[in-house]
Amino acid sequence: MMLNADPAEAGLPGRHSEGSGPVGGRGLGGSVEEAPPPLCLHPEAAEAKKELPPLSREERRRRRRATAKYRTAHATRERIRVEAFNMAFAELRKLLPTLPPDKKLSKIEILRLAICYISYLNHVLDV
Repeated sequence: MMLNADPAEAGLPGRHSEGSGPVGGRGLGGSVEEAPPPLCLHPEAAEAKKELPPLSREERRRRRRATAKYRTAHATRERIRVEAFNMAFAELRKLLPTLPPDKKLSKIEILRLAICYISYLNHVLDV
């Protein structure tokens, strides 16, 4: 990284030129209109894009995962997985004896109770 005394040249916030802040530029009170940056129509820019090295596998994966289509598909898969997980806990809960029978148990309580119940059933079979 190059050290520079002027934050404007270094691309850091700090001193602003007269037309760049919210008051002096396109912000709240200024009347100075700056033209939007021109679209990239230069052949040099297209050539520079062609000269970029190909993306690594990890970078391609990262960009693919950033798309809205991928995120919605992932959210759908995750929702289905969580619903199946919760259904499995509900089925296990039905098999465990508790007092009162309709007592709401957390997942960890269901697992601990299942472990104790299995040990008890093993003990009953051994006797």
